[in-house]
Amino acid sequence: MTQLLEKAIKKISRLPEKEQDEIAEMILSEIEDEKLWSERFKSSQQELSKLADEAITEFKINKTKSMDL
Repeated sequence: MTQLLEKAIKKISRLPEKEQDEIAEMILSEIEDEKLWSERFKSSQQELSKLADEAITEFKINKTKSMDL
């Protein structure tokens, strides 16, 4: 466990139980959300890579148009 996490846990442990549980729920929810996002992006990463390769190829053969931004 990192020193920063230990420091946070020490401070949290001094709070009333209700607040400790609320913080624990927030942390667990955040971890679960991160896990779900990672799983979703893992499958889309290959598709994004394919699209990027196509865009680079089109750029190299001058099939792209300037957006004039």
